[in-house]
Amino acid sequence: MSRARHINGAALGALLGAALIASAAAQAPVPPAPVGSPSQSSPQLTPPAPRAEPEPGAAPKAKPKPKPRPRPTAQPAAPAPSQPAPAQTAPAPIAPAPIAPALAAPMQAPPPAAGGGRALDSAYGAYQRGYYLTAFVQATKRVESQGDMKAMTLLGELYANGFGVMQDDAKAAQWYRLAADRGDREAMFALAMFRLAGRAGPPNREESAKLFAAAAKLGHVAAAYNLGLLYLEGQLFPRDYARAAELFRGAAQAGSPEAQYALATLYKEGRGVTTDAREAARWMGAAAAADYTDAQVEYAIALFNGTGVDKDEPGAAALLQRAARKGSPIAQNRLAQVLSTGRGLPADPVEAIKWHIVSKAGGASDLKLDEFMNKQKPDVRAAGEKAAKSWVEAIKQSRS
Repeated sequence: MSRARHINGAALGALLGAALIASAAAQAPVPPAPVGSPSQSSPQLTPPAPRAEPEPGAAPKAKPKPKPRPRPTAQPAAPAPSQPAPAQTAPAPIAPAPIAPALAAPMQAPPPAAGGGRALDSAYGAYQRGYYLTAFVQATKRVESQGDMKAMTLLGELYANGFGVMQDDAKAAQWYRLAADRGDREAMFALAMFRLAGRAGPPNREESAKLFAAAAKLGHVAAAYNLGLLYLEGQLFPRDYARAAELFRGAAQAGSPEAQYALATLYKEGRGVTTDAREAARWMGAAAAADYTDAQVEYAIALFNGTGVDKDEPGAAALLQRAARKGSPIAQNRLAQVLSTGRGLPADPVEAIKWHIVSKAGGASDLKLDEFMNKQKPDVRAAGEKAAKSWVEAIKQSRS
């Protein structure tokens, strides 16, 4: 499954607009408020300005759903830079950045039901190994002999992605519907995503929400998370933060990093739950441990500031580095600020300039770092620019 993202006051509407799309996008809900306050002894990193909330009732923009692959892949990371990785750093009190969530995508190859038998197991095994035609034949036999709903869901996956057969949304939706009517939660979720994206028919958010709800009742983690986002959006039904938190909690306990991140943000903001910095840090840490980039940035902030968790500047630095190397402009910016001040690590102006340039290319501007860079000697600036060159070129290529 792909990842999703995050939630905060005015940014909530924009964030939900990005979230409620039928895509396999990466990254969970609500940008939190700034942590701490600026001081002379502890310079604070400032967050980017939050996005404006859309007019009430405005429908979120839908993005086309990319074809899923048979196996989930890791989030793409920025290409390896030509210079060595920077030393571990730790920012001074940091403010979190607004991040937009995305709907979780359907599972690729839903698991066979317990006791499904060798025929069904072999069909899913073939699917996972990329033997799609074999999977199609085995699943078809299973449907014809026993009317197995899991085999129907697998046929839907094959038609939805064009694996072993011609891609056909109409046939995929038919198989998903047959399996969903028989109680298969994976089919319910896949069909909900189809309805949300307008595949095999016009978009139908109402039906999508009903399918998410049905799948969530059967324990589908991503469906519960997506349904929670719909309750935050408040368009199909009244906005209900408490209900969203309840859904996120169930999905978070089941191991969904998106839901863990969303729940952490609700605890941080006190939306639908009582404000609790420790619970926020606990769930943010769980999502960060699952390699969820946005959570790594936010948890690094909590660690460095000692907000809801014991202060751990080296640990915070390590998380910022990981997130920066994966292409997070916010993490890159925080890393640059840390390296420019030398707090917690020896100052490294070359690396500070490098990460500042990279973060600016990614959209995170910083006037103080501009000033810092301009004060450096020409050879230091040149070294930093050279170290950033491969990253900047990769960013430009990804946009072209």
